[in-house]
Order: sequence, then C-alpha cells, then structure tokens
Amino acid sequence: MADRAPQQSTSTLPLTPEQIKQIEINRLKAKAKQRQREEEQSTSNAPNSNNKRPLSVVPATSNSPTAPGPSKSKPLNRDSRLGKYFEYDLSKMANSKGGFLIEDDKEVDEDMLRKEKERELQRIKKNMEPGAGCQSWSIDHEFRKTFGCLVCKTCQNDKPEMYSLLTKTECKQDYLLTDPELRDEEALPHMLKANPHKSTFANMMLYLRYQVEEFAWQKWGSPEALDAEYERRTADKSKKKNRKFEEGLRDLRRRTKESVWQRKKDEEHKHVFGPVSTRRGGSGQQPEEWHHETIATSLELERFEVDLFRSKTLWLPTRARGVFGGQVISQALVSATNSVDPEFGLHSLHCYFLSSASAATPIVYQVERLRDGRSYLTRAVKAIQNGRIVFMMMCSFSKEEPWQPTGQWRMPVSPPPPDECQLEEDRYAAMLKEDGIHPKIRQIYAEFISERSRSPIAIKIAVEGDTSVAGMTRFMYWMKARNIPGYDAPFQKCILSYMSDLYLLGAAAKTLGLERFAKGPMATSMMSTIDHSICFYDNSFDCGDWLLYVMASPRAASGRAIIYGQLYTTTGTLEGVVRADRRGPEGQALDIEYLGRQR
Repeated sequence: MADRAPQQSTSTLPLTPEQIKQIEINRLKAKAKQRQREEEQSTSNAPNSNNKRPLSVVPATSNSPTAPGPSKSKPLNRDSRLGKYFEYDLSKMANSKGGFLIEDDKEVDEDMLRKEKERELQRIKKNMEPGAGCQSWSIDHEFRKTFGCLVCKTCQNDKPEMYSLLTKTECKQDYLLTDPELRDEEALPHMLKANPHKSTFANMMLYLRYQVEEFAWQKWGSPEALDAEYERRTADKSKKKNRKFEEGLRDLRRRTKESVWQRKKDEEHKHVFGPVSTRRGGSGQQPEEWHHETIATSLELERFEVDLFRSKTLWLPTRARGVFGGQVISQALVSATNSVDPEFGLHSLHCYFLSSASAATPIVYQVERLRDGRSYLTRAVKAIQNGRIVFMMMCSFSKEEPWQPTGQWRMPVSPPPPDECQLEEDRYAAMLKEDGIHPKIRQIYAEFISERSRSPIAIKIAVEGDTSVAGMTRFMYWMKARNIPGYDAPFQKCILSYMSDLYLLGAAAKTLGLERFAKGPMATSMMSTIDHSICFYDNSFDCGDWLLYVMASPRAASGRAIIYGQLYTTTGTLEGVVRADRRGPEGQALDIEYLGRQR
C-alpha cells in the first residue's frame, strides 16, 4: 500500500510574519508593565507573585538572556593562531625525546627542529634586551619574570656574589631585615620553591642577593653601618645570654644556700624532747615495778627526710577499729614542731580525721611550711597511710607575749583531790570481785585493766554526772603522764594533745543516757574521733602532775553531739577547752563520733 501524506490541520498552520511581530510586541509591552509594577511595589529582591526573581535584579549590562534591553552577547571569534585541527591516532604516536609527538612511520626532522629554535631565539631578540654584562641572548626567564633581572645561566654561576639566591632566614640574620620588609613584593621580590628537607614544610622564599644588598645598604646607610649594627646586636645578645645565665646561677646558689641553711637550722633546732632534769623521785633509775609504756615511746618518730617523718609505734585501743586519735594528733604535732624555731611556741591546732588508721602499717607525716612570719608561723601536716591521707592538721606557732592581759574560767570547786580518787584499773579490778557479772563483761573488764595498767597516762575519776551548774551535766577526771622527767614546753604540749582525746567521747554518751554494755537503740556501739582542736595559752604546765579534765556536752542532735572540756592544773590554771560530735545510724545502735576541740 502506498503511504498517504498526512493532512495538515488548520490549527497547526504557520504564523505569518505580521502575527509573529505582533506577538513579540505584546510580550515586550507586558514585560515592561510588569517591571514597572514591581518597581512601584518594592525595590527589594524578594520573589514576585509568580515566585520569580524581579527583572530589575538583573543589571542592564549583564549577558544573561533575561537581562533588560536588546543587547545580546556576541559569539567569540576563533583564534587564528590555533591553526587547523588535526586528528591523530594517539596509539601510533612515539616520543621523539624533543617534546614533540610523531607517528611511528615518520622520522624526526632535525633541520625543522633547529629552524624552530632559531625562530624562537629571533622572537626573543626582537621583544627583549640582551642580558646585562655578557650581552647574551640566553637569559634566565624565571629570573626575568620573578626578579625583573636579565641574566644568563653562565653569569649566575660566574658571579654568585650578585646572582645567588638567599633564603628568608639568611636575609634576617645576615642583613637584619624584618618580616614586613621581606613580605613587600615591590621592594624585595622573591621566588617560592619547595623545601628540599621535607615536602610538608612551607615553601622557601628565595631572594636575589644583589637586590637584598641594595635594600640593606639603603636601610642602614652603608655596609660598614650594617656591620656595626650586626656587631652591636651580637654583643647585646651575648650580654643578655650571660645575664640570664648569671641570674640562673644566682638563683641556684640562693636556693642551695637556703637548703643548706635550712638543713643546718633543722639540725641545730631539732626537738629531741629530752629531759631537762632527772626523774621525779631522785635516783634516776627506773624501778622494776614500772610495767607501763612511756609517753616518749608512744610519740617517737623516725625522720628520713626534711619535713618527712614516720611513726614507730601505734596503739590500737581495746575493741577499737582504728589507731588512737590522740596518738596521731601528738605525733603530727611532734613532726610540725621539728620544723619550727624554738623561740616560737604552739598556740593552736585544728585537725580532721578523714578515715581510720591501721595499727599494722606505719603512718608517714608530711609537713608543709605554709608561712614563716616574724611573729607567727603556720604548718600543715598530712598523715599518709597506704597511699591515702587519713589525717590533716593545721597548727600555728607564735612568740610569747607575757605583757598581755590574762583571764580564764574558774576551776570547779567540787572535785575531790587526786589522792582521794581511785585509778581506773583499780576501779575495774574492784568491779571484777563482784558477783553476778556476765562472763563477757568480766572479759572486757580484764582487758580494760590490762590496757589501763600499760597506758602511759594515769586516769582517776573525780566526778561523774555533776549537775551543780544549772542545765549542765559535767564529768571530771584527773589525768597525768606516768613517771616522766621534766620535759620542755614543746613536748609537754604534745603530751597534752595525747591526753585531750582520752575519755572525751564518753561524756556525750553519758549525757544522753547511752549504755556502754547493752543492746538496743540506747546502746553505744562505736566511738571515733572526727575533728579535734586545741588552743594553748600557757607554757608553765607539767603533764607529769595531775591535771583536771572537765567535760560537758551542751547539745546533741541528728546523731551529733558537741562536747566541751577544760584542763586545769592543781593550782586552778585553765589549760584547754574541748568539743565533740556524735552521730549514729537510724533504727540501730547509735554510734558516737567525735569532734573534739580544746582551747
């Protein structure tokens, strides 16, 4: 069958030229009206109602097709220097070693290459001047482009004093140029070159020697002036280095001198706490009936470095979970006193027990000299055991001021004298003779008798539960260190610190009506020292004589109790005040912990 030609519809008839012209005119008029309306509404670049960019945004000079105006960009003319296009089969190309690719079946035309080089040289001669000095036309184009210098390779090698390259560091060190000057491209052009030492380093900045010298002569005036400035800076640098070395040497000598002086002072003023008189009683020989420990042994320390000490003995009281707190306080005080000049006396200390200390491992005491003033000294002591701090103490020393006014609380008039009171070990021994005592209680009494007999501190009960002062229940004990010689004042204060932690916790428990050997919510299950403070106002007391320890607990709540205590000599001189803190778990036997303070 023969193909039929498609019939043209009237709706697809081509437009006449007049119709096309009229449509274009209408389009341009509509666009002009829209542009005018947009300019009247707003001059912003926000999209119009058709979500299109306003025509006014496009500048009239733009080559965009939507730019206003009839101007249109003209197509670029082809560069005539490109010549004709040739198609090559790259798989058949061979390297001619001269920079050209030729086909395998063609040989390199040496005459053509030579003529091409001659023509290149002629073009250079036509456009450029010959190199300076040698009148050579084979100049280094890189030097010409970077430094503006016409020089050939031969002259570069023959005249290194002019055409050698300098690094930025050499320019700064040899010609004393600064970074801003070297960054000025107009004054000192430079060439960038990869660092030969490592590819990751920054590019080297290379400068032409004769240009650098001309700039340096202009800056400093002459080569002689540059040399003088270089010598001056070298001398100043040498002086600065020598001055720094001398300062370091003086500082080293000063620190060495201070260390030697401090070591000598420590050796001169080492508090051995030896006796200054013979034993009380005359003969100087210790009777065989003395079976108790001595207080000097309890406080003895081993010194193995400046301001670093270690305990030799630790006492674990009967049924206690940690070392006796008074011994830790007194040993720490001995450590601090060894770092203080004898003309300064202890007047106060404040310490915290952070955790219980074991009697199986020695305690290391580290003294820190916080302040050395003319009238007051301050020391901090850390007690370390098994790598952790178990105790902290701050203590202050001062010079005596006997001309200052004095005042004190009066000594209670009710306690009997120490000769009429009974020792604690004798009291427990009398209790053992009673009938109907539980075997466990009897065993505890026996342990207390053995402990009190061996203790370096003798204790007698003076008054228990005194209520002569309204609203206050007081407990009074006579205490003294057993058979000690007449120690000097610093060691007497260490002994008093040891005594201050004895029987203090029991005052809170007795005030609250807690029973020591019982069960239930009103039983005392544990006692432990937490906080302890002491203030000293007199150096004339002697712990070898009887001291009255008066204790009272004015407040107890939330598992804590405050305990105050005063220490009096037999003549009525007040020596200290104590406070304690007590707490216990809810619904169980109450524990007693202690916040002791003595003034």
